[in-house]
Amino acid sequence: MKKLTIREIIVVASMLFGMFFGAGNLIFPVSMGQLSGSNMWQAAAGFLIPGVGLPLLGVAALGISRQDGLLELSSRVGRRYGLFFTCALYLTIGPFFAIPRCATVSYTVGVEGITAGASHTAGLAVFSFLFFALVLFFSLRPGEIMTWIGKVLNPLFLLFLGILLVRALASPAGAIRDVAPEGGYVHGAFFTGLLEGYNTMDVLAGLAFGIVVVDAIRGLGAEEPGEIAKSTVKAGLFSSLLMALIYVMVTVMGAQSRGVFPASENGGEALAKIAGYYFGTAGALILAVTVTVACLKTAVGLITSCGRTFVKLFPGGPSYRIWAAAFCVLSFLIANLGLNTIIAYSMPVLMFLYPLAIVLIALTFSDRLFHGKMVVYQCVMAFTTFGAVFDFLRALPDDISSLPVIERITETAALLLPFSEQGFGWVCPALAGFIVGFLCSHKSDL
Repeated sequence: MKKLTIREIIVVASMLFGMFFGAGNLIFPVSMGQLSGSNMWQAAAGFLIPGVGLPLLGVAALGISRQDGLLELSSRVGRRYGLFFTCALYLTIGPFFAIPRCATVSYTVGVEGITAGASHTAGLAVFSFLFFALVLFFSLRPGEIMTWIGKVLNPLFLLFLGILLVRALASPAGAIRDVAPEGGYVHGAFFTGLLEGYNTMDVLAGLAFGIVVVDAIRGLGAEEPGEIAKSTVKAGLFSSLLMALIYVMVTVMGAQSRGVFPASENGGEALAKIAGYYFGTAGALILAVTVTVACLKTAVGLITSCGRTFVKLFPGGPSYRIWAAAFCVLSFLIANLGLNTIIAYSMPVLMFLYPLAIVLIALTFSDRLFHGKMVVYQCVMAFTTFGAVFDFLRALPDDISSLPVIERITETAALLLPFSEQGFGWVCPALAGFIVGFLCSHKSDL
């Protein structure tokens, strides 16, 4: 039985880190740090659960399930559900939110600061057009570009980030204890940080890309399912420790920046201001280039992954080239709504999809308890979906969630579903669904 060496596991862990961590993963912890202030440690603890812990479990779930991908895993609920969930997940981490965010983060962190005074709308339109033209070019001709970017430019991004973090932590702009928390971080920092971690989309990415890790481990010679699962978890632990370290350091940097800056409108602006504060125009320019390149790499990877997935889902449909072009055009249009709008509208979708992803992971790990009976999967998902709908409505932008009919629905949900106001109204329905499904599975055996 082939066992991976420590060096091979580190190689896999490095690949996994590169898949998960892009420039977009920086904007949320730095913003959280600014808003949580003296409560940042509680917020960071909450953030690390969906930002690090659950993605690791998602990758491990695919490793131990012995399935060939997300479609096969989610089809344990039913074939139609598997198709729906796979499409929804890939569109969310693809052209609906994550890919457009790559362009808007690049523009906000870099170009906008350099072209101060220019029209934001026109500037974003021109930049995003050029950005997605490059993304499409590389997506249609991947060749060696992904390897070159991954081995040269992504390490350059991490190197500059490391220099920025060391400089910021060695010369703090302010004392964390002196920064008053704002908003939900005043009394519920842990749960607010936990929900903020949803924005990384890494739990969804873990389910989507877990099969890539499993295939890489198989490619290194591991064939026995138990060994594949162990190697997957080990690689995930190495990757998770590095991600957790970076998340905490960026959160600290964000909290300390409040000593010289007010809280920024979004994390992209905060990151640009901090880089400019410590390194001036040169620092801001270097950050702009490295973030743009890192986002370009991420966008190319996501377009490629989504295109190949949809070709597999709809074998009689459009070719890969058509899917890639369509996703780039859609991403371009959504990117021009702006970073704040993308974040505002992605949150309700994540509040709906995350519970479904979390319970799918939990059911995969507990599959042996109920012998993989489909009725258990179906009951848990049905009950979870019921609770997640209310969390979706509550997370809608204020101009929509404040409508009288939606307010009445969410107020009723708050009375009926424990933890609904904290954004976890799905937890009790999911547990109830498991009990009902478990009892039904035993009844069918009689």
